[in-house]
Amino acid sequence: MIQIFHPSMNTIARLSIFGAVFLLLGLGVAVNYLVRSPVMTQVNVAQAQPVPFSHLHHVRQLGIECRYCHTSVEDSSFAGIPPTETCMTCHSQVWTEAALLEPVRVSFRTGEPLQWNRVNNVSDFVYFNHSIHVNKGVGCETCHGDVARMPLTWKSETLFMEWCLECHRQPEKFIRPVEEVFTMGYELPANHDQFVQAQQLVVDYGIEVGRLDDCSICHR
Repeated sequence: MIQIFHPSMNTIARLSIFGAVFLLLGLGVAVNYLVRSPVMTQVNVAQAQPVPFSHLHHVRQLGIECRYCHTSVEDSSFAGIPPTETCMTCHSQVWTEAALLEPVRVSFRTGEPLQWNRVNNVSDFVYFNHSIHVNKGVGCETCHGDVARMPLTWKSETLFMEWCLECHRQPEKFIRPVEEVFTMGYELPANHDQFVQAQQLVVDYGIEVGRLDDCSICHR
């Protein structure tokens, strides 16, 4: 019987199969990297805002606490964005002519709120409540990073489900005394004694560890 294909085609076929497998694996790795890169997650990417608000200046240098602006963070599902009146409490007295703050003054005169761009956000199919986290000892910087060192505000964590579950499954690694929730630079458990204390906080705060990775906790 006449041989239609040259014997070398066997080698080419094998190489093609292996090449296709490696190509698919390479594409998978590339897609995974892209999904987790700052291009997609926006982690460490400062967001443009109508006014370049500096947490570094207001929190670290002036000592203004989170709750002064984010008034609803302890008793509501959302932290809240301060109204223009809160800004003008100070800026009706200081930096009154600064061109940088003209959008704030216009907002105050017209009653039109500033349109801030969202920095941290979870998907619409995820239920998140700020108050339960704050009142159970989850510090602001655990999710938002050390905002006191941010001259402009950026997203500190991916907020992927796997990231949330890391805390939900082992909250003793992340929680702190509730009086330290708004403290920036708080040191999480680093040795055995501190870890035991953190485990006791889990008990004291009534955190039901076994239920925290139940789907219905976040997807309702």
